[in-house]
Amino acid sequence: MTGLEPRNFTWVIQGRLAVSERVGGYGFQHRRVRREEEITWLKNAGITCILSLLDGNQNMASYEESELMGYHEPLLDLDPEPVRRVFDAMDLALSSADEVLLLHRDIIDDAVAGVLAGYLVHSGLIDDPIVAIAAIQEILKRPLGPEARAIIPAEAGA
Repeated sequence: MTGLEPRNFTWVIQGRLAVSERVGGYGFQHRRVRREEEITWLKNAGITCILSLLDGNQNMASYEESELMGYHEPLLDLDPEPVRRVFDAMDLALSSADEVLLLHRDIIDDAVAGVLAGYLVHSGLIDDPIVAIAAIQEILKRPLGPEARAIIPAEAGA
């Protein structure tokens, strides 16, 4: 496959939902050429849309130029309202069976892990929040802290 795999790219749901660090890297590591190579790799991997949780709208124009659907929902904190907007954006991005979503933030941190576990419950893919936590911890190879666990809905659709 051509291009360059984004840092810490991982399938959460094979062929449907993936996660990675910011496309092109972040801070001093961000490079335009790297971003272009990673976008090429993502498109070859079947990614059709990207949901950015970054504070600003970095990379959104590049996604559109590459014919990837871009969604931007800044996740500044783990309060219920911003998390609800992220879940809604994920629902929208995955509303078509043909779409394959990549979710990213600068790094895969507790907030990203909590959103992923929360989305598994919110969407009804997993009924039990404890099972969702265990699944995401296994997939990401990292524990979820108490703040991430607090955003996971108690039941589907919540």
